[in-house]
Formats: sequence, C-alpha cells, structure tokens
Amino acid sequence: MAAACALALTSALAPLHGLGGARAVIRPPGSVVQAQYTSAQDCAHPEASLDPALGSTDGKAVQAIVRRGRLRVGIDQNSYLWGFRNPATGQLDGFDIDIVKAIAKNILGDSAKVQYLTVPTAQRVKLIQNGTVDMVVRTMSITCDRIGEVDFSTAYFTAGQQLLVPKSSPVTGYNSSLKGKTVCTASGSTGLAKLTDTANGTKQADAQRFGIKVLTVDNQLDCLVRVQLGLADAVFTDNALAAGQAAQDPSMHLVGEPVTQEPYGVAMKQGQPDLVRRVNQVLAAYEAGGPGSQWSRSYRHWLSADLPGITGPPPPTYKKEQ
Repeated sequence: MAAACALALTSALAPLHGLGGARAVIRPPGSVVQAQYTSAQDCAHPEASLDPALGSTDGKAVQAIVRRGRLRVGIDQNSYLWGFRNPATGQLDGFDIDIVKAIAKNILGDSAKVQYLTVPTAQRVKLIQNGTVDMVVRTMSITCDRIGEVDFSTAYFTAGQQLLVPKSSPVTGYNSSLKGKTVCTASGSTGLAKLTDTANGTKQADAQRFGIKVLTVDNQLDCLVRVQLGLADAVFTDNALAAGQAAQDPSMHLVGEPVTQEPYGVAMKQGQPDLVRRVNQVLAAYEAGGPGSQWSRSYRHWLSADLPGITGPPPPTYKKEQ
C-alpha cells in the first residue's frame, strides 16, 4: 500500500464534457507482419515482438505472477478514455484498463486481481526495470530507443503526435505558426523527443527551428491545465490522448496533421520472454473476431466518438526468430 501511495500522482482532473471529433491515424487490420532486427540500433520495426507460437507462455515470469496472486500494472488515472478514475463510480476505466483486465483474466482467472500503480510518464521505464511493476499499459509508444531498455508486446493501437490548441488560437499545425508560442509536453515522452531531437535532417531541433518555448510536465493532462491557466499556448501529445482532452474541454481542438506514427504496446522488463509471449497471446485473442472482437467493443465504447474511422487494431508484428 505504501508503494502504491508513493507512486500515485494526483493531478487535478479536468471536468468531463461532451465529445469532440478528432481523427486518429488509421491503420487498417491485416495479416501478421514478419520483421527482423537485432537491436535498438538495427530497428526498422520496433513494434516487432515475440511470436507466442514459438516459445513458452507459462515460464518463470508468468508463474511468479500466479504465485503472487495479483498482476502489478503501471497505468495512468488521468487520461480520459484511456486510463482514468471515473468520477461517477470511483473505478478505473478506459481502453487501456480493458486490456489490463483481459491480461489479468487470462493469467490469474480473474480480471479484478490487479494492483494498479499510477506512474508519471518519465518514470515508466525505471519502474519496469526495477521490478516495481510487471508491466506498464499506459499509451506507451514503442520506439527504437525504448526497445533497448524494456521489452514490448506487439502494437495494440496506432496514434500520432499532434497539436491541441484553443479554438481561438492562430496556430494551424506543426509549422511556423508556432513561432514564439509555449508548447507543453510530458517529460520522457515521444512528443518531447520530437521537439528537441536534432536528428531531423537539420542541425536544429524543431523547437529551435520553429522558435518554440518548450514547457515540460510529469503527465500530459497537466499540459491541458497549463493551457487553461494561460501558461502554455498548445499541447503536443499523441492525438489519441489529445482527443480525450478535447472531450474534457470542448474549447480545445486538434490542428494540423499527425507528425509521427506512435504504435502503443504493453511494456515489460527485459529477460522475461514467457511473459511477453503470454501478453501477445492475450492480445491476439483480444483482437480476433473483427467487429465482434473485445478490441472492437472496447474501441466503440471508449474511443469511436472522438477517434472515428478506425476499422480495427494494427496487425501483429512478430520477429523472425532462429
């Protein structure tokens, strides 16, 4: 209990309002993709994960969870539609929470046998590596840098970095209209990496090139609060998360186009292939069945009104193994 309390981050929840109309990056479902890479430096397909058909799904890591009798999962309780504490019920709800429940049901036979730990964006990798959590299910993008630090499941959703601004803002997208503006993003996020990375074909990071002032916070919802308080002009985050923020505050909207592609995966400690394969096995069953799948039912319930037009999950991508 003390550990859970120490990790909990109590950001103020913005009021929940009507639904907006943001649109996600659409990646249609298809057959399994086979990809080959050996390290973060050789990373054409970071979302390629272990094929559950090619190894154990019930080894030491899975059995340790069974003996403990609960699954320890790092989540967000402040991302509306994804992982949030429902003010009407006091329960954790959202698209990511549905996935956690499916994993717990499969491993432990009971979707309620979960210890949820709310973790800041920048602490996700550390808490996986030190064993505080078994996994993180928190709109965590699979990137080449991160696969050198943790292991991921195959992707269960695809989003993209995009700007969220007040409807009265002159900002039109990720372009020169940002000059002199303060853009808020979370520490340790792919949004911050996009703004500050110099590996974009120029000698300047985008923030410098566009004349952007970057404000960082622990969690993305804190950015919405900063804009509401007049301390920032825009939020730069995954459009999937931004759609939830626009639903909370209808004075905000997404502008421009997504400037990255962000595959979300379940992150786990390295050296536990049976757990990675088990999660991939769960996801394959969760996503199977087209419009009648658990994935599709969860999408329709939580996301379809604000992220319309998505016909299914991204196809599973597995590594070619020897």
